[in-house]
Amino acid sequence: MALFLRRKPRVKRVKPARIVVFVFISMILVGAILLALPAASRNGESVGFFDALYTATSATCVTGLIVVDTYTQYSVFGQIVIIALIQIGGIGFMTVLTIFSMLLRRRIGLRERMTMATAFGIDELDGIVRLVRHVIIGTAFFELAGALLLMTRFIPLFGFWGGVGRSFFTSISAFCNAGFDLMGSIKPFSSLTYFAGDVVVNLTVMALIIIGGLGF
Repeated sequence: MALFLRRKPRVKRVKPARIVVFVFISMILVGAILLALPAASRNGESVGFFDALYTATSATCVTGLIVVDTYTQYSVFGQIVIIALIQIGGIGFMTVLTIFSMLLRRRIGLRERMTMATAFGIDELDGIVRLVRHVIIGTAFFELAGALLLMTRFIPLFGFWGGVGRSFFTSISAFCNAGFDLMGSIKPFSSLTYFAGDVVVNLTVMALIIIGGLGF
């Protein structure tokens, strides 16, 4: 009887660690393609794939290394792509997926929880969704608080929309320890040197770096 029974084919499951690596590399490649588009450059000409790849890798890995000035080279679209890569790389892509799942009221399955635990470097699955929620709320709170404080200094200097945009960009970049900035309008590659004597900017950025560096 057993001879006539067919064994069910084994479904090869991808390990959570491989999923993390695959998605991470995919994000970098997608980011590089978007940054290489002419629309991502301020002058309407492509920055080139390799420079775009370097920038996307640096942003996703939150290293802060650049080969072109972020403000003078990239358009608003390019800057949005960069800050999105920084945010996803800083808090983790599984956190972003959890946000969408929560908004869609979709149940988070066991496999997704395992991938979350792997991405966060945690061995236990118990309470992982609750932890991710705390990370989301904490990140939003500190980045918003940092942006509001920076607006008091940036809006008078760059105008309303310019100040708001730079405030959020700087706050997210500092919290994620990314090192990117939009101060190239003052002087290319100058970073925050213009604000070397500004107590509010310095204390706000330093606090965001420390809090973000400590992590969840």
